[in-house]
Parts: sequence; C-alpha cells; structure tokens
Amino acid sequence: MPNDDDLAARANAERVALEQMWGAVPRPVFSGGNTVHLLRGGDALFPAMIDAIDAARHEVCVATYIFHDDPAADRVAAALIQAAQRGVQVKMVNDGFGTLGGVSALQRRLCDGGVQVAVYRPIDRWWNWLQPGQLRRLHLKLCVVDAEIGFVGGINLMDDRYDLNHGWGDAPRLDFAVRVTGPITGPIHQATIAVWSRAYLGRSFKDEALAIVRGAEPLARVRRLIKRLRLNGQRGMQASPGDLAPMHAAFVLRDNVRQRRTIERAYIDAIRSAHTRVDLISAYFYPGREFRRALRQAARRGVRVRLLLQGKLDYRIAGMAARALYDELLGQGVRIFEYTPAYLHAKIAVIDDEWATVGSSNIDPLSLLVNLEANVIVRDAAFNAELSAQFDAAIAVSEEIDPTQKYRPGMLGALRRGVVAWVSYVYLRVAGATGRY
Repeated sequence: MPNDDDLAARANAERVALEQMWGAVPRPVFSGGNTVHLLRGGDALFPAMIDAIDAARHEVCVATYIFHDDPAADRVAAALIQAAQRGVQVKMVNDGFGTLGGVSALQRRLCDGGVQVAVYRPIDRWWNWLQPGQLRRLHLKLCVVDAEIGFVGGINLMDDRYDLNHGWGDAPRLDFAVRVTGPITGPIHQATIAVWSRAYLGRSFKDEALAIVRGAEPLARVRRLIKRLRLNGQRGMQASPGDLAPMHAAFVLRDNVRQRRTIERAYIDAIRSAHTRVDLISAYFYPGREFRRALRQAARRGVRVRLLLQGKLDYRIAGMAARALYDELLGQGVRIFEYTPAYLHAKIAVIDDEWATVGSSNIDPLSLLVNLEANVIVRDAAFNAELSAQFDAAIAVSEEIDPTQKYRPGMLGALRRGVVAWVSYVYLRVAGATGRY
C-alpha cells in the first residue's frame, strides 16, 4: 500500500505532466484526482482564499481584473501583506483598466507590505490609450497558493454589494467561483505566473534585459525568461495525467496566442452533444453565429435550453446587445429569463448531468475573442447537481421573457440590432480580433 510520500510524489508528477500537455491542443485537457468546491459570491470566496493564504508556506499568486478599496477586499489585501511579511513570495497582478483610478493607492499599500505588484497594461498616461492591444484586457480571477490550492471564477476582489457604476446596494450580486486541488492546479499556477511575469516585465523590461546581458549565463537566463512568459506548455501530448479518477476537471484559458477560441469551442462542443438540458448564466451575452446556431439546434432537437441574463442592468449597451438576440432565440424554443433581485455577474453553465463550467468568461465578443479569460470545466455528477440547484434557485426568482411577444419589433428593433452589430464589429477590428464571429 503506498505511503503518504508515494502519494504526494504521484500527485506532483501528475500535476507536472498535466502542465506540460495543457495548452498543446485547443481543447480542454482533463485530469482526474481533483477536488472542486463551489463557492457562491465573495461572502464564500474571500474567507476561503484568506484561509489558504494564511496557511501558505512558499508562494501566493493572484490575478484579478478589479481589486477594489472596500472592507471585503481589504481583508484579502491584509492577508496578502501578512503572508509577504512572514517570508512567503506574494505576486499580484491586476488589470490597468479594471482598477482604473485606484491602481496607485493599491500599489503603494501592497508594495510597502512586501507584495510584488504588477499592473497589466496600465493606463496612467493619456498616450497609453494609443498603444496597440490596449483593448485586450486581463479579465482573469485566479489565485494559487503553494501551487496546491487554486481559486477560479468570475468574482472580482470587491464586495458583492458594491457596483462601480451604481454604488452600494442591499442584495449581493449573483456570482460564483470554485476552490480546486489536484493536478488541475498545475496549469492554473502556470497561467497566473505567466501573466504576472508579462505585466511585471512590461514595467521593468529594460532593467531585466540589462541584468540578463550582464549576467554570467545570459543564454540560460533568456531561456528561463521565455519559459516564464509562456501561457501554455509546448511539449505536446506525450505526457499523461494518469487515470481519470474523480473528480474529472480541466482548466481552459483564452489567450491571444494558441488558445484564442478554446473556451468558446468547449461551450459549443458541449452544447452540440447535449441530450437533455443546457442551462447557462452569462452577465454579458452576445454570442457569435456558431454559438447561437448550437443553441437553436439544441432547442429544436428537444433539449431544454434556458438562459439566465441580466434584468437589472449595470451597462445599458450590454443589455441592449443581449436583447437584440431575444426574438431569434425565443423563436426556436430557447427559454430566456432575466435576473432582477440584484446585479448578475455569474458565468456558469450546466449541460446534461455531468458537464459544468464556472469561470470568468462571458458569452460575448470581449470575453470570447479579446480578453484573457479562464474557466474550470468539471465532469462530475455531484458537482453538476450542486450547480444545477444554484441555477434553479436563481431561475425561481427571475422573470421569464414571454416568447409570444416580439421583443423589439419594427424599425426601432432593427435599428438597435444594427447598432449593436456595428459597434461589435468595430470594437473587434480595433482590438485586432481575427476570424468570423
């Protein structure tokens, strides 16, 4: 019977193998031996993150779109600083647009506490807007502790009851994340380190380059630097993650190199294979032609397709984009609900009884073609049932759109659809997105 050291060695070998093969193909790479716990909202996520950070021995890595200055996020910041001050390496990267206006204060506080802070594509000068690729943002919400515990989801480091545009509310926004352990943490760790390294070197690339040139082993250091900057592995499929014992899970990343449409492809493949149900929540919803075709075809062959979208809008243009598609989808049997108790920020899906995903990616062109995004896909009946229960609870307090009523009839409806399509086209072209959408 294997001892604890043997089990630990095997788990580490599987994690390394999965990291090597992850990213080699534009499809999810599943591994077994994982645990995945569902977390609803920051009220569940932040205490779990803090517990993991407080127990960290070597390293904490965080990537987030927004790190807000409020009591809930402040507790996470305090945990990161305390970890750094006891000798743990703490790396944190946030997006320059997502934290616009609060980046400097955040940097000062965390840097003074020993945290290695990087800002992804900062916007602290007007000419930053003129730089290529500024529309491609870091929308990830990741945290990895000691390369053993990972957190992935759609929850920013911000109180659930606060909205950047509308201020404080009474009800928490609807959002989800997962806490994971097992081989899947390998690629999560690799992705978080890579995006932090890219942002950090973007700030101090001249110093790094001079240090490499002056160093004793410049070629070896260049190789190590390139490896650190990669968002995916390069060794192909010869590695094996071991047997697919429960829980089966895959980490899927959308980047602008080799995994441009990995998340979109995973969704479409799962929807096309659906037999009984497709339940999907997306805060911002404007899928491309192929995605919409998959939803329509699933509904026509008898699959129950339910979409839960925003009813309480945080951005009017986003609501207009989603509603421009209502008639097309309702006419084919897709059921659409709008969540009204609070703001909706979740990005989840449940398909049949053993496929589910939680992550940062919305079903819109920004998430599917432009931003850095990350989801976890789980093939496990128990997890599927737990997420399904959350979906059904949200549906129960939502309003269903009447399929017998035209949602935006006449010339006004056509004009709105045309405006949304034109804005999406221009944005994607300016952002440098390629291919049809």
